[in-house]
Amino acid sequence: QVQLVESGGGLVQPGGSLRLSCAASGSIRSINVMGWYRQAPGKERELVATIRSIGRTNYADSVKGRFTISRDNANNTVYLQMNSLKAEDTAVYYCNLVDAWANDYWGQGTQVTVSS
Repeated sequence: QVQLVESGGGLVQPGGSLRLSCAASGSIRSINVMGWYRQAPGKERELVATIRSIGRTNYADSVKGRFTISRDNANNTVYLQMNSLKAEDTAVYYCNLVDAWANDYWGQGTQVTVSS
């Protein structure tokens, strides 16, 4: 079994920054993709950013230029640096891991609230 533990969420003012971390542990096979998704109240879960084992990244249009995803392969950790935060970025952020066998794992989520 694989466990994903997120940290770094919280309350921040508009224009501020936060850095999310997600550490994977357990019976980890070859990791294919790690990423972040978010779900705001009353909305469906949506992709924020992903990063493949070779380093290729993908971002939602709404966060391009503001968020940066990075990865520490040696420690099975993925980060999301969020700058210029907006009220519409408020959501629960979930870490995701897909291994080379297409097994899909999710973290418990961490709340990000952008408010003055």
